[in-house]
Amino acid sequence: MVAGQEVVRFLFQRIALGALVIVFASALTFFFVNLAPGGPASVMRFDVTAEQREALIKRMGLDKPVTQRYVEWVAGAVRGDFGTSLLTDEPVAQRISERLPNTLTLAGAALLLSITLGIPIGLIQALRRGSALDHFLSFFSAIGLAVPVFWLGIVLILVFAVSLRVLPSAGLTAIGDDTVLERIRHLILPTVVLATTILPTIVRFMRSAAIEVLQEDFIRTAQSKGLAPRVVVTRHVLRNALIPVVSAIGALVPRLLGGTVVTESVFNLPGMGRLALDAAVGRDYPLVIGLTVVGAMIAVATTVIVDIAYTRIDPRVRLA
Repeated sequence: MVAGQEVVRFLFQRIALGALVIVFASALTFFFVNLAPGGPASVMRFDVTAEQREALIKRMGLDKPVTQRYVEWVAGAVRGDFGTSLLTDEPVAQRISERLPNTLTLAGAALLLSITLGIPIGLIQALRRGSALDHFLSFFSAIGLAVPVFWLGIVLILVFAVSLRVLPSAGLTAIGDDTVLERIRHLILPTVVLATTILPTIVRFMRSAAIEVLQEDFIRTAQSKGLAPRVVVTRHVLRNALIPVVSAIGALVPRLLGGTVVTESVFNLPGMGRLALDAAVGRDYPLVIGLTVVGAMIAVATTVIVDIAYTRIDPRVRLA
C-alpha cells in the first residue's frame, strides 16, 4: 500500500512539473514567434487587397494583444485544439497526429538499436580496457560522433539501394505493398542512420560507468568469493553501471527526435521531423508551436519513464 502511494505521489509530482515545462516551452515559442520581426503576418501575400488583409488579420487574431492570443491558444490546446495550419488550412492536431506514429516508430527503432548495441559494446570495452579491441571500438565511436547524419544517409542509399539494390531508398512502403515486412525493410536504413546520433554516446557512457564500477570494493569482494566472471559481470557490474547510462538515454531522446528532421528529409519519410522542417520553411507558425508542445510532452514522458526505470534497476533508488 505504501509503495503504491509513493508511485501515485511520484507520478503526480512529475506530471505537475512536466505541465510547467510544457507551459514554459509553449509560452517561449508562442511569444518568440509573435514578437519576432514579421511574425505570423509575414505569411500574408503582398498582392491582397486591404479588405482581404484585414479579414486575414482578424481570422488569425492578430488584432488582439499577444497575451490574450496566448491565453486563448492555451484554452484551445487543453481541449486538443492547437489551431489551424496557415498553409493547408487543416487543424494542427490532425496534421501532427497523422505524422506522429511514423516518427515514434522510427525513433523507437533507433533507440532500441542503440541500446541493444551500445550497452554490450561499452561493457566489452570496459572489460577489455586498454586492449586493441577497446581502441578499435573507441575509434569507431569517435567516427560515429563526427559523421554528419545527412552524409551517412546518402552513402547508405548509394550502397544498399542504388548499387546493391537490397533495400529501398525512400518512403514507408512500396507501391501496392503495405505489409509489415515491407515497412520494416523501408525502416532499416533510416533507423541505422538515426541510431548513429546517440549510439556513440551510449557506448561511451556505458564504458565509463562500467570502468568505475569495476574499481569498486564490492566487485573485488564478489570475485574473491569465487563467483563466476559471468555472474560478477551480469549481476554486479552491469546492473550498477546501468544507472548513469539510463540517465544518459533519457537525456538523449530529445537529440534523437531532433535527428528525425534530417533523417526523414533524406529518406523522404512522412514524419514529424519533416513536418517541422516544412512548417519552418513555410512559416506555418501554429504548426511550429504545436510541434514544440508535442516534443516537450514526449520529453517529459521520457523523463518519467527513466525515473521509474531507476527503481527497477536498483532497488536502493526510491521514488521521490
